[in-house]
Amino acid sequence: MPEISTHEPGTFSWIDLQTTNVAGAKAFYGELFGWQLQDMPAGDAGTYTMAKLQHRDVCGLSQQNDMMREQGVPPVWTAYVTVTSADQTANKARELGGKVVAPPFDVMDAGRMAVLQDPSGATFAIWQPKTHAGAGVLREPGTLSWVELATPDTEAPKRFYAGLFGWQPDTKGEGANAYTEWARGEGQPHAGGMLQITSEWGPHWQSIPPHWMVYFAVASVDDTAGRAKSLAGKVLVGPKDIPKVGRFAVLQDPQGATFSIIKLEHHA
Repeated sequence: MPEISTHEPGTFSWIDLQTTNVAGAKAFYGELFGWQLQDMPAGDAGTYTMAKLQHRDVCGLSQQNDMMREQGVPPVWTAYVTVTSADQTANKARELGGKVVAPPFDVMDAGRMAVLQDPSGATFAIWQPKTHAGAGVLREPGTLSWVELATPDTEAPKRFYAGLFGWQPDTKGEGANAYTEWARGEGQPHAGGMLQITSEWGPHWQSIPPHWMVYFAVASVDDTAGRAKSLAGKVLVGPKDIPKVGRFAVLQDPQGATFSIIKLEHHA
């Protein structure tokens, strides 16, 4: 499990969970993924829990802030993109038709961040690293493997993210079967993916908000999904196969946060 010490600008480098019950989330995810959980002081924000595997940072967990609770925001995973300047990126997002949900602020000496929303309504964060680069390990069982935008409007995000991060949409397939990967340049790993929310998602598809879905790598999708159910989680989709990609499932933790798990074919 090699350690990652830096992340390129324009790549997803961190995720964290804002939840209504940190103790319950710690018990669920610690058992599900084998994370070691360490509470850390976070200034005015109170306590931030760092999840680790073999002493490498994986992600964070924290209590929802007052604004999220007042607005009735459900527990949610947030994905962070590394940037050179949080302030410049936030200003650019506004110019491109996005919203600045939380203006840039310092997270003690760890880094500077902002929370943004793209024109389709999907929320994400940006991270300007200082002493904390982000995840110390990726794409290993129990760690972040992929991040995917689900939205009913795929055209506005294509323009927005191209302007904000330089991502170029690489779309294959048509209609409901179309899937876009965000290309970062020749020879560079793709930043993430995008698919359209359509009526094939079920009778309540129009009420599904645009969102960035986080995927955790696992050794066995079926075993992990079964373990999630035994820990009072829910299996919302799957497990099912994606031809030439791998096997995945969409899960929900006991507090209501949704996430996905995946086992890629080339990791078989």
